[in-house]
Amino acid sequence: MTMKADKMTRATVAAGSAALILFLTTGCSTKNYVRSQAAPIIQQTNELDARTASDHRNIVDTDQRAQAGIAKAQGAADAADQHATVASQAADKAQASAKDAYNRVDTLTGVVANLDNYKSMQDVSVTFGFDKSVLSASDKKQLDELAANLQSSKHYILELTGGTDSTGDAQYNYALSQKRADAVAYYLQSKYDIAPHKFYLVGIGKDQEVASNRTAEGRKQNRRVQVRVLSNMQDENNMTAKAGQ
Repeated sequence: MTMKADKMTRATVAAGSAALILFLTTGCSTKNYVRSQAAPIIQQTNELDARTASDHRNIVDTDQRAQAGIAKAQGAADAADQHATVASQAADKAQASAKDAYNRVDTLTGVVANLDNYKSMQDVSVTFGFDKSVLSASDKKQLDELAANLQSSKHYILELTGGTDSTGDAQYNYALSQKRADAVAYYLQSKYDIAPHKFYLVGIGKDQEVASNRTAEGRKQNRRVQVRVLSNMQDENNMTAKAGQ
């Protein structure tokens, strides 16, 4: 009885040991399997996190560069605006200075010394649109042709008589006729470097019509600036005589 019980006990212990070994072996295998399956997922997750972080850095870097570029472009635009403003102010100042130097008269009589010694050398009339004081392309062409003939002359003056048609208030038309004369004088002075003191501007408004204001064509002719080139023939003759001595 005792021997039989002892055999049974040893068998039980052996069976238990085998079961324990099997359990431990199975547990290790399961952990290894789980680890082998989880490793690629963890690696992919880490790679994804790394790419996400890199993309974020790239986005931030690109945005910073873009903001820097925008700021630089804005700075350049602001500088250009400032330069344009300064240039415009300088041009306005130069134009104002030139206008201040023009002779503004009602007539040349009693204003120009020895007027009888001056002879009319050329006469050009340019016309303007209704209520306008801006030179057209054809106006500029006529003035260019007139100026070309002045290049070899020194002793001359320019009489610019501005006029209007009969439409509108008299005082308004006086001012408009002056603006038209100013436009012609400034074009010639700035483009051909004619001294401002050579200009004598006369604004007559609607006082002296050159054509009937009853027709559209007549009113167009009255919206004009008549440019007359007067040369001091006595000075020219004196210069010629001195050159011949």
